[in-house]
Formats: sequence, C-alpha cells, structure tokens
Amino acid sequence: VQLVESGGGSVHAGGSTRLACVLADYNSKCMGWFRQVPGKEREGVASLSTVGSITAYADSVKDRFVISLDGAKGILYLQMNSLRPEDTATYYCAGSQTGGLWNVAGTYDSWGQGTQVTVS
Repeated sequence: VQLVESGGGSVHAGGSTRLACVLADYNSKCMGWFRQVPGKEREGVASLSTVGSITAYADSVKDRFVISLDGAKGILYLQMNSLRPEDTATYYCAGSQTGGLWNVAGTYDSWGQGTQVTVS
C-alpha cells in the first residue's frame, strides 16, 4: 500500500496551501492527516471516514483546515487556510483499514513519506 504526498512548501502567515495524498489501490475505513515537529509526537490534524464521509479536526486547526477526498481520482486533500507559524511541521497522510480513534497514530497502518510545510 502506497501513499504519496505532495504540496506544502513555504507559505507566509495568513496564506493558504493544499496538500494532496495519492492513494494507490487502497481501501480504507479512515484517512487522516498528521503533523510532526522535531522532538514532539505526531499530532492528528484531521480525519475523514470513508463511510458516511464524517470528518474530525484538531481544535488547533478547526475552521481553518478542510479534509476532503476525491474518490474518483483516489486523492486525499488537506486545504490549509489562515496559516500560522505554529502550523509549521512535516505533514503525513495516513490510512487505516480497521478504523479506531482518529487522532491516534497507532490507528493507522499505512503512511506517506511526509511533506514539509513552513509558515513564516
């Protein structure tokens, strides 16, 4: 199972960017985006259940980030708006075939390689 992220880069505070995660023949119950900064644990940012399209967000990104799935293309997106310096991190997409607590990294069995987002 392969997840390949793209997008990110350097963004000014207040700006926007969109991350994309290409899903290669992957069936999942739950897809998510996590982020990590050096020295800290991986943090759940957003998730989307493929059954019912139920979304969940960390409080720190609620009303700023939007997770979505283009099922026809097999691409998971994270639209990031009103970016802040504290959003700077490496962002990972993840998939879970079994489901579970959305913001727990152990719920997910497949991970992308990560893409850096730097907000200044």
